[in-house]
Amino acid sequence: MHLAYPAVLAALLFCTGLYGVLARRNAILVLMSVELMLNAVNLNLVAFDAWLSRAAEDTLHSGQALALFTIAIAAAEIGIGLAIVLAVYRNRGTSDVDRLRDTAEGHDPDASDNDATGRALPAPAAGEKAEATA
Repeated sequence: MHLAYPAVLAALLFCTGLYGVLARRNAILVLMSVELMLNAVNLNLVAFDAWLSRAAEDTLHSGQALALFTIAIAAAEIGIGLAIVLAVYRNRGTSDVDRLRDTAEGHDPDASDNDATGRALPAPAAGEKAEATA
């Protein structure tokens, strides 16, 4: 088989994973998209290893060994990532990435006029507001 076929398939997998990371809002789908990207890298590692070992009569198979390390790291990443997502879901009640990005520790986005203790903040003077927008 020619090297172009697995390279094109890996590029399509990687682009699909990149789109999933950039466009998805659910944290679990983002993790699945990262897995697609890692699988594209694994496909490239094995394909180039087979191509180079056939050309150089090399029996080391370092690309396949690196693919195994990538699989082990991906398994650890998905385990830790799912644990973090579950902990965040229990604390916040959502796994929506956009809502989590806007939410800081101790900050409620619905009550933006309150400080961390829940007390109302004083309204800025008219001169301060004009300086902040300038």
